[in-house]
Amino acid sequence: MNVLDKITFTICSLSLAACSMSAQPTDFTKAAESTINGVVSIKCYATPRSYGYGSGGLDPFSDPFFDYFFGNRRQQRRQPQEQEQQQTGLGSGVIISDDGYIVTNNHVIDGAEKLEIVLNDNRTFNATVIGTDPNTDLALVKIEADDLHVIPMGNSDDLKVGEWVLAVGNPFSFTSTVTAGIVSAKARNISQITQGHSMGIESYIQTDAAVNPGNSGGALVNLKGELVGINTAIYSKTGNYVGYSFAIPSTIVKKIVGDIKEYGAVQRAMLGISFSELSTKLAKEKNITAVNYGIYVAKVEERSAAMEGGLQEGDVIIAINDIPTRTTAQMQEQMNKFRPGDKVTVKFIRDNKEKTVTVTLRNSQGNTKLTKASDIFDLGCAFIEVPAETLKQLEIRHGVQVSGVKAGKFKDAGIKDGFIILDINNTRVTSKDDIEKIYKEIIKNNGSDKVMFITGIYPTGKKVYYAVDLTE
Repeated sequence: MNVLDKITFTICSLSLAACSMSAQPTDFTKAAESTINGVVSIKCYATPRSYGYGSGGLDPFSDPFFDYFFGNRRQQRRQPQEQEQQQTGLGSGVIISDDGYIVTNNHVIDGAEKLEIVLNDNRTFNATVIGTDPNTDLALVKIEADDLHVIPMGNSDDLKVGEWVLAVGNPFSFTSTVTAGIVSAKARNISQITQGHSMGIESYIQTDAAVNPGNSGGALVNLKGELVGINTAIYSKTGNYVGYSFAIPSTIVKKIVGDIKEYGAVQRAMLGISFSELSTKLAKEKNITAVNYGIYVAKVEERSAAMEGGLQEGDVIIAINDIPTRTTAQMQEQMNKFRPGDKVTVKFIRDNKEKTVTVTLRNSQGNTKLTKASDIFDLGCAFIEVPAETLKQLEIRHGVQVSGVKAGKFKDAGIKDGFIILDINNTRVTSKDDIEKIYKEIIKNNGSDKVMFITGIYPTGKKVYYAVDLTE
């Protein structure tokens, strides 16, 4: 052994010794043991529809978009005459209260006619949907049970990149499966990998914990056994795990679930600005030298919290309540935590000087009122099939007739009994289901305008147009 070899060996030996002294084994067992009983399997059942080849329709579960999710909702195509409920999906859920409240992903339960919850001890319950929020892909369901094992809610804001986390769920029907990984990134925007599909929120916890079909709606926990996220999507071209998974942060989960339980509807707070991320090019154009990151205010909306607080076009927002807003995803994550009426501190740059202002957040209507749960019954009428002789007389081929108008949105708009709805918002109406679908799409829209523009005809032949305001 020459001198160089001796030196090299000595250095390596010292390094190994130092590593053995400093490295501490990571113990996942306590976190795993404390959480597996708090994660459930969710089986979804529905009556098969006539989707598929040769039926004149498209199978929604064949959309490549669903490859980014874990619901495993695809099923064998069956003959149209089979009308019995069949299992259409499998996912996971997290018990958040000992009296049976369970949080999961909206896409796991969407379209299900029956939900079956299987606990880790194999007890089975039917679940009731308390509320859903497609915008954040979250849903709250409940089973009638007591003394259930609860996973305590953690604070995803405290997570650090590189921190160990566990994914707990039911991939491929393998119950109580635990995988480990680290936090790869926070406030991750994944729109670039979802082929342009909107994911509602764009601020995810990215991890490399292995997740697969069936994990969706399951728990992401830290080593204390606290819930820090709900596993929601994966980056995959096959639908199976290839290295990255994404979870909704627990700060958002806590707020959304709290809103659904307390108000029956999600309360969304608005700052009231149009914005873009500050880029090097934009900073140079606007002579912004104090920062090279942040949310550039392109426009301040009227009747908004931003206008009341004195924010101006050209300001660069760098923090909300002292939490940095370097990117759109970070800004969105912060705003998702608040309700109309909440006061927040906005830190921003103007004329290359740092300033701070406190504003009271508003809703999409420009006030601080809280939103109540909306239901199609708020329209205040029933919908019936148009008699064949009426269709023939009016020379129309489709429509749905309004009946029994009482106090509600339709009466406020001037709609009377007998009115036949032909289309709503330029969408043809052929059944009550069409009306309900359009109604739900309008209600879940985050914009300020929630209006049904209705074209229709009375049995007398008079064609009429109505605008039905669905806002509070």
